[in-house]
Amino acid sequence: MASMTVDNKLGVNRFLPDEKHSHIDVDKGYGDLKEIKRLVLACPAHLYVLEPGGKLTFSHEGCLECGTCRVLSGGKVVRSWEYPEGGMGVEYRIG
Repeated sequence: MASMTVDNKLGVNRFLPDEKHSHIDVDKGYGDLKEIKRLVLACPAHLYVLEPGGKLTFSHEGCLECGTCRVLSGGKVVRSWEYPEGGMGVEYRIG
């Protein structure tokens, strides 16, 4: 069996996002660019994007539920983080 790259492994995961409720509450108006850039660089799913002009955009679909943003933010940009409700979120297919 040929070895798979990380991108290939992530590509077989299944995502069932809760369309109505995000499990991550982000303060998109937070103004400290240093804190925002930390999240943009650290999120393995690239869910945080810093738009021109310093505007933060975020989408919870595709979240790997690793909690990195919660830990790095310390309640600043990410106001709250919880696992998605049962049956929602990421389903890992390959370890």
